[in-house]
Amino acid sequence: MTMWKVEPGTSISLSDTATKSTDGAPGDRDATAAAMADLHQELSSYQERLWAEQSQSLLVVLQAMDTAGKDSTIKHVFSGVNPQGVHVTSFRAPTSAEREHDFLWRIHAAAPEHGDIGVFNRSHYEEVLVVRVKQLVPEPVWRERYDLINNFERQLAHGGTTVIKFFLHISEQEQARRLRARLDDPTKRWKFNPDDLKERARWDDYQQAYQEAIEKTSTLHAPWYVIPSDRKWFRNWAVARVIADTLKGMDPQYPDPPEIDPNLEIV
Repeated sequence: MTMWKVEPGTSISLSDTATKSTDGAPGDRDATAAAMADLHQELSSYQERLWAEQSQSLLVVLQAMDTAGKDSTIKHVFSGVNPQGVHVTSFRAPTSAEREHDFLWRIHAAAPEHGDIGVFNRSHYEEVLVVRVKQLVPEPVWRERYDLINNFERQLAHGGTTVIKFFLHISEQEQARRLRARLDDPTKRWKFNPDDLKERARWDDYQQAYQEAIEKTSTLHAPWYVIPSDRKWFRNWAVARVIADTLKGMDPQYPDPPEIDPNLEIV
């Protein structure tokens, strides 16, 4: 669906972009949950055809502020898909070996093979987000990376990989509520990291960094979608809907069956 798509060359204001909206959903929470069953079946069918075809691939990039639900989105969206054809890569701070290479080296190595759906939980965009906010590299360095990222994603597209990118957009108030919920629930407390509060203190800086990154790198071959994510049930449905629509546009096909001797007998 295009209502969440950031068209190339357009400006956005994340502070003015809804985080609680459910526009486009098939109904209320229960109706949308029911619709997810059909979406899972649709995704499973497309994924099977993509796997059989073996000539193109899909890369799904998930970026978000802490607690926006990247892990949960992956769990709920891909719950009905054959796990053999979906590969999730979670990018953390680069290792010492990874820092000895260019910033896209480890990213390119994780790009999906033909027939696969690749999911990046965080991604190469950390190199224009975290490094910018924390001032880990000089501004001329991270600014040049916008063009390098666009060229990289164009290269993926040229090789048969369709790229779609999601920013799971939550409000500052909703993040506070989710952080408190982690502390209050003993079964969720393991998710809480005191460093999350340090990152939260930089909220405005991160919003500015995300906003510019999305504006600079939403392209025809690798568009960004800003998904209202305060309501988890809507977030899951919206991401699944965009992925299903993207796969439909890719139109993967089963290969032609081999010619078989009509006298062949199986004994």
